[in-house]
Amino acid sequence: MATSAITLQNIKKIYATGVSALKGIYLDIPEGDCFALLGPNGAGKTTIIGIISGLVEKTEGEVHVFDLNIDEHPEEARACIGVVPQEFNFNIFENCIDIVVNQAGYYGIPRKKAFERTEWAFKELGLWEKRNVPSRTLSGGMKRRLLIARALVHDPKILILDEPTAGVDIELRRSMWEFIRSLINRGVTIILTTHYLEEAESLCKNVAIINKGEIVESGSMKSLLSRMKSEAFIIYTAKPLPEGVAKNLLPFDTVPVDSTTLEVNIREHESLHSFLRLLDLQEIEIVSMKNKTNRLEEIFVNLIAQNK
Repeated sequence: MATSAITLQNIKKIYATGVSALKGIYLDIPEGDCFALLGPNGAGKTTIIGIISGLVEKTEGEVHVFDLNIDEHPEEARACIGVVPQEFNFNIFENCIDIVVNQAGYYGIPRKKAFERTEWAFKELGLWEKRNVPSRTLSGGMKRRLLIARALVHDPKILILDEPTAGVDIELRRSMWEFIRSLINRGVTIILTTHYLEEAESLCKNVAIINKGEIVESGSMKSLLSRMKSEAFIIYTAKPLPEGVAKNLLPFDTVPVDSTTLEVNIREHESLHSFLRLLDLQEIEIVSMKNKTNRLEEIFVNLIAQNK
């Protein structure tokens, strides 16, 4: 049985204003997992992260980081965790290497070891050439990488990524995905919040969806995606579609979008492979195809709509 990296038991957070941000959260995040924590803005994701990392005081409940109760062993628990926040919260006038090396000092890491860890992180993240420049000169994507390097300098067992690819370009996003995968392969437990749901589907094994301070769904990504009753695909063809193509492709539900584009809705009792064979029998040559919508996004939107 997998060891739990983080366990939340009946976590509640009520602010002084009376706002109930969390209404009894139970979560069990396995060690070595890449765990997606998803929800709309204001759902409570950042509050959960703040409580786990010791930045927000919970109103009720217990949090364990591995076997450490964060109330009884706060320093030891925090040492297990690296946090990459949404906002850039470093000194913009400080050189990049100093930001990360100085962070290591807060964890009692000797300076020589801190430089070694910083060099590794900077080279992995493509920051080495920027190590001696003020952080204010970095692009938004480079600043995001600097946050990750700072979070990793003390070699945490758990890395919390709060919207790590927000505002970065596609190329940088994909390179960061590869880096995250390399951390998972090294045994680091990842907690990921993101609004790019294809990111969560690609990287994460397990997922929890939160709305209005409550968990509305939790489990494996595979089991969640298997609930889809149908899946829409867009098919691009080499030649114009024949007249009456939708009738020829029955019982499949198809709609011609234009002369060389076909939309098909594959229901749960149907096979995409069978549909592609039918296209072949109709001598319709496929150039390419794609999902009309991200699968997780469709499920996410439906769950949030049901829990308004």
